[in-house]
Parts: sequence; structure tokens; C-alpha cells
Amino acid sequence: ELWRKRKISNYQYIMALNLMAGRTFNDITQYPVFPWILADYTSETLDLSDEKVYRDLTKPVGALNSDRLAQLLDRYNDLDGFPEEEKFLYGSHYSSPGVVLHYLIRQEPYTSMHITLQSGRFDCADRLFFDLGGCWRSCNTSTSDVKELLPEFFSCPEMFENTNHFPFGETQAKMSIDNVKLPPWAKGSPHEFVRLHRLALESEYVSNNLHHWIDLIFGYKQRGPAALAANNVFHYLSYEGSVDIDKVTDEVERSAIEGHIQNFGQTPSQLITKESHPSRSRREAEPVPLFKDLCLLNMRCDTPKKQFGGPDRSVKGAIISMQSIGDSIYAIHSDFSLCTY
Repeated sequence: ELWRKRKISNYQYIMALNLMAGRTFNDITQYPVFPWILADYTSETLDLSDEKVYRDLTKPVGALNSDRLAQLLDRYNDLDGFPEEEKFLYGSHYSSPGVVLHYLIRQEPYTSMHITLQSGRFDCADRLFFDLGGCWRSCNTSTSDVKELLPEFFSCPEMFENTNHFPFGETQAKMSIDNVKLPPWAKGSPHEFVRLHRLALESEYVSNNLHHWIDLIFGYKQRGPAALAANNVFHYLSYEGSVDIDKVTDEVERSAIEGHIQNFGQTPSQLITKESHPSRSRREAEPVPLFKDLCLLNMRCDTPKKQFGGPDRSVKGAIISMQSIGDSIYAIHSDFSLCTY
């Protein structure tokens, strides 16, 4: 309700939903999820009033590209040997330990965790996070890449800088990996990127469409027929309560299930099961100023005599309250005298 009435920001509300859904910064298998907001990572300037610069929040990342979605639907329909409840559209997930460590590789303790995950070394340089625009393109074209973002994309510019000078190596194109390449409109500054990215998150377009994304991640489109209709179906083991691990007696099968749950992504707890999340209320009109079309050239300053006590200093103190009623201004001075102007 606070979010609907615009009493809290979009960032605060998404964080609150993550916490209610069991997400935490203390567990990279259940890290907070934030959406891709922008779709423009090539322009020199960013016009946040232009709806074309934003990602379509009514669709999951995997459904943003119609050609890729067609391939995924063909594969889904070919899973004839799977029980209906175990069929999936996306084999990867939008949130997993690999996603978290991919994005936060430049800052400890995630650097060390990444090295541990990669058997004691950094992953191949071509697979590291080094170009934000390239990452967005991958999330729009690859059938195995549907990851969303993290809260740090809206709050932590340090994640884009190799301040610890880690040797990430070179790509096959002989490009040395260091800081993350940012969009031209960020002017090479991680701080400017985070500033504009946060403004985009709080924009009117996102405020009016964020409830669609919430339906996909935390709401009724997360599971069941609504999820299938929205092209939002992930591996069944990613969903809470999909398997009772205590009833699995075969140790090999149990280990495989636990490994999949730990490493390949977990869907947040479903917060809304039956209906769409309500939309945010429209922004209220700006209050009408007391004075309009004020010309500075003809402006004069008229200080009420009683403001500083008048000629005989009979009244002292400033105006502590002032109200406009009709053509008059009523003022209460610090000695509680009421005056009109």
C-alpha cells in the first residue's frame, strides 16, 4: 500500500519483496533479484522520458526476443518424455550463485568465491563480466542466458571497477579485462551509470509497469497455467516445495537434486498466488504555486512592518505560520498576533 501511494521508492519496494520472499545478501543461492530496466546501452545520451529506452517489463527476460522464444517453445514442445509438471522452457535461471559471482567478481568476497567455483582459477576471460552492453545482448539472444540484475546495479558503482587489480586475463580478441565497459551515456563513470540507472528505476515508465514484473517473479505468473501463458516456466527443481528431499532415499539421486537446487537457481517464494499485483497510483499533479508568472525585472520586496517589530519595536519576531485565503495572506507572528496582508 505504501508503494501504491508512492510513499516508498521502487527500489525500496523491490527490496522489501525480496526479503519477504526469503531472499538475502547472506546466501548467494537466494540473492535478491532486480530487473533489467533499460534496453539502450549504445546511445551517447539517455532520455528517460522516452519509453523506447526501457525494457518490456511485462515479459520475462527469456521472452524479450521473439526469435529466441520460438526456439525455446519448440524445445519445450519436444520434451515428450517428461511429465507435464517437469517440463521447462528455460534450462538456466535468472538468479543463481553463478549469476551473482559473474556480476560481482571484482569485489571480495565474491572474487574468492568465484575462484573456488571455478576450481581455483578465474573463468575463461571471454565468459567474464566485462561489457554491460554485451551482457544485455547475451541476455536477449542466448538460449542459456536469461539472468536478471542485482541490487548493486542501482547502488554500488564499485562493482564495475577492478580496484583490486585482479589479473582476469585476455579475451580471444586480445582484449585485456579490467573495468566493466559501460554505456556511452555513462561517460565512463560508474557513479554516473548508477545515478542514471537509479533514476531510470524510479522513472514514471517503470513505476507504471513494475507490477507486471512483480507478477512474473513473486506473483501469480510465477507458476501454473499463468506462468505457461506468460512464457515463464523454469526447471521444476527451482521452485519451492517441488520435491520433498527427505523422501528421496537413493543417495545418488538425493545428491543430484541437492546439487541442482544449490547451483542452478532458486525461484523466490511466491507471495501472490491468485491475482495480479495492483498497479501504482498515478503521480499527483504538482501543487499550484502561490505566485505564477513572476517577473524578476518588476519584482519588489515588501517586508511587513510587524516582521521586525515595526517603527516602535512593539512587536518582535518572525512569521511562524502563513496561509493564503482568497486575495489575502494571513500571518501569525512569534508573539501570536494575527495579521493580514
